[in-house]
Amino acid sequence: MAEAAAAEQEMAPLNVAKRHLRAAMKLKLKGVPHDSIVAQSSTVYSTLKTISAYVNARRVSVFLSMPTGEIQTDAIVRDALAAGKEVFIPYLHKNPVEGPGLPARVMDMVRLRDLADYESLQPDKWGIPSIDPASVPARQRVFGGPDAPHSDSTLLDLVLMPGVAFDADPDSGAIRRLGHGKGFYDYFLFRHRLKAGSLGRQEPPALLLGLALSEQFLSPSEGAVPVGPLDQPLDGLILGNGEIKGPLAPANKTA
Repeated sequence: MAEAAAAEQEMAPLNVAKRHLRAAMKLKLKGVPHDSIVAQSSTVYSTLKTISAYVNARRVSVFLSMPTGEIQTDAIVRDALAAGKEVFIPYLHKNPVEGPGLPARVMDMVRLRDLADYESLQPDKWGIPSIDPASVPARQRVFGGPDAPHSDSTLLDLVLMPGVAFDADPDSGAIRRLGHGKGFYDYFLFRHRLKAGSLGRQEPPALLLGLALSEQFLSPSEGAVPVGPLDQPLDGLILGNGEIKGPLAPANKTA
């Protein structure tokens, strides 16, 4: 108990810094016009299609977008399905494992069957197209049980990730990401790495690529993204102006 309390106290300044940045970004992103979001989303989509990690990926997870404040991924989902990729999208549910320190809700990635399946999704209270929970047991998913086909060996090649704010570590160049504060992606990626290890996969199990409006990338004058030991750095970031940030070098683009 004493160790847990000490750890919580140590994390308190970090959590305060994250809350302050989320509040500042919320105000900033409110001012981004819809037309700009549409144009930037189109640029991100076009840039993504030049990156070999996307072109060569067989299994891709794609976040489905809120109506405002972030890159719209509809065109990406449609392109990936048309290209014959296995497309997985987030599904939030109660954690089947209970215990001290474990999150009450967790995220899995579930597979879309086809374009008609995608177009049948209904928006949730945030306006995000969402999977019908009743359909999940029959779907392939990363952490599915025996009722889901082929889920026991399912690993992702590429994870396309949202965020509130991003920047680049000045030393390593890795992309730092501020999420919405629920820890869904960090915990999912932790479990994904464990699964990859249990299956004997030695190479990095998935490339992590952020998609962001240009306004979401912090300038030096805006400070740095606060991160802790559990925050997973990204391999790259595509911005709405077409820039690619982070270790994902131009050499990884197709001709």
